[in-house]
Amino acid sequence: MAVQSKKWLKVRIVIIFSVFLVFFIALISRAFQLQVLSGQKLKSLAQRQHTTVLQLQPERGIIFDRNGEKLAVSVMADSVCADPSKIADPVKISRQVAEMLSLDNQLVYKKISSPKNFCWLARKISPQQAAVVESADIEGIFLVKEPKRFYPNGELAAHLLGFVGLDAGGLEGLEKKYDESLKGKPEKLAWARDAKGKKLFLRVEKSETKKSENENLVLTIDNRIQYLVETHLREAVLDKGAKGGVAIVMDPKTGEILALANQRSFNPNNIEGLTAERWRNHAITDNFDPGSTFKPFLVAAALEERIIKESDKFYCENGNYRVANRVIHEAQKKRHGYLGVPEILKYSSNIGAVKIAQKMGKEKFYNYIQKFGFGEKTGIDLLGESSGLVRPVNKWVPVDTAMIAFGQGISVTAIQLITAVSAIANNGVLMKPYVVRGFADKNNRLVKLYTPTVIRKVISPNVAKRLTHMLTEVVGAPDGTGKSARIVNVAVAGKTGTSQKFDFKRGVYSSEKVRTSFIGFFPADNPQVAILVMLDEPQRDKWGGVAAAPVFKNIGDQILNCFKTNIRETPVFEENPNKVELVSTQQTLTPQEDISDDESTMPNFAGLTIREAMKKARAESIELKISGNGWAVRQYPPAHTPLGEERVCNVVFELSN
Repeated sequence: MAVQSKKWLKVRIVIIFSVFLVFFIALISRAFQLQVLSGQKLKSLAQRQHTTVLQLQPERGIIFDRNGEKLAVSVMADSVCADPSKIADPVKISRQVAEMLSLDNQLVYKKISSPKNFCWLARKISPQQAAVVESADIEGIFLVKEPKRFYPNGELAAHLLGFVGLDAGGLEGLEKKYDESLKGKPEKLAWARDAKGKKLFLRVEKSETKKSENENLVLTIDNRIQYLVETHLREAVLDKGAKGGVAIVMDPKTGEILALANQRSFNPNNIEGLTAERWRNHAITDNFDPGSTFKPFLVAAALEERIIKESDKFYCENGNYRVANRVIHEAQKKRHGYLGVPEILKYSSNIGAVKIAQKMGKEKFYNYIQKFGFGEKTGIDLLGESSGLVRPVNKWVPVDTAMIAFGQGISVTAIQLITAVSAIANNGVLMKPYVVRGFADKNNRLVKLYTPTVIRKVISPNVAKRLTHMLTEVVGAPDGTGKSARIVNVAVAGKTGTSQKFDFKRGVYSSEKVRTSFIGFFPADNPQVAILVMLDEPQRDKWGGVAAAPVFKNIGDQILNCFKTNIRETPVFEENPNKVELVSTQQTLTPQEDISDDESTMPNFAGLTIREAMKKARAESIELKISGNGWAVRQYPPAHTPLGEERVCNVVFELSN
């Protein structure tokens, strides 16, 4: 009996040990499965249950003008978000939040009563609203810092810069074109609860990629020239009752765009309620018949092919000339007999231009139209460029050659037109226009620099100079159509243009709706500035010589009075073996009076910022009385006025509206 009891005890021990061993092995296996085989999966599941990860864009890169002035920057703004799981009374809280932020109560309630653990309530609110939210200290409602795009000068260069959306992505203009470079890599914002589920905390995870920093964009635009161009264009549009207008300033020797303006403009800080039409860059997207501004390219082609000489005379039929089934008239019902080639340009004779085109033939004419860049995109570094419209030459009929000779029946863009006239100014060499000069890193070291690009040689330097001389007569002669573009003491070469707009409803050219324009450059003997002005549907003064030419004069006159005539003389960046840095405004376009003022006369403060004007006034021991903000636009006493005992100057500063 005792032996059996001992035996049974051993069996029980073996059974218990076996069960324990099996249980232990199962426990170890389960632990191995959880910790090793399924560990990563379970960890991810836990993170999804307790953590919400958002991507936040970092501050976008700065957009500078050519002088280092900031045109677009990022500022940090507060956004309001919520963790619905931590909100005890959604009805009460939604009413409270909606009142603080002027939101729809039902929409807020719907968001904060959802089963999610994160939702946005309001993005990039004002500092005043953020202070109210912070002082309310509501459980489950949080403030998060996000970058907000800000344009310090409001409407200035708005069509070039474009704007960004709520998620800091570029939507229009340069902001969209160079979005990848400006925005950098996003950061991850993690929202997580503690073990008890009572506390929500944040952590920011930086991008693991090597290139996470954004880049700064440096433009060819000069913000002061841009300002004066926009000002004069806006005044002209209002004065002439025009539907809109475009003005471009270009360095003809490099293709750099110094200013590009559209009217009407908009404020990229507030685009709510605006349509796409308002922010469309008409200077590069809109096609229009160039009118008589096209005649210089016809004459250039005929001179280059030696089909005509300046001394050739063409009979202009006393104002009426039949071509096929069409009668060609002179503008403003003028009548001309025999005209030389320079006179055809000076008086802008349509019939004279037609006869030159007929003598040259449509194939050669078409060839030079293409050489000057019409019918194809210029390649400017902006989105939305149109190529214009030039029908294939094999589809031309005799009346097409005649009409295109004076700029009807062919469509161009403003950027094509100023690029083409700049080729004449640049000894016959066509340059590629561009608005981005390069990229700089956060330390303002240049990491990429774009240089001028030659497209092709269109005409010889000799022909370019001869044609320039003829265009100088258009402006300089007392009876020239462009006399209103004349600038004192500077030889200006230019051409007027007035074109009828095509009425697509009626299928004919309108006799009421026109575009008036003027293109030109100066100084004629060494061109450094090319300017185009175009007014759309002016209600008063419907001719290029009286509507657009004065705008050219005002812009050119102010450039010459405020800046060195050699705009290309000093680059915005200066390079040494170690780095390239942004330099000061004055090293690019220096006001003339910094060189020519003497102590006995009042300095010229035009175009200076308040800081620059104060510095200059202190240097001359002059008391400055300031009104307004922005750039100096008016002063009293005027510049060069002899200084009396009271060295005081009142200066008015203005920003674009």
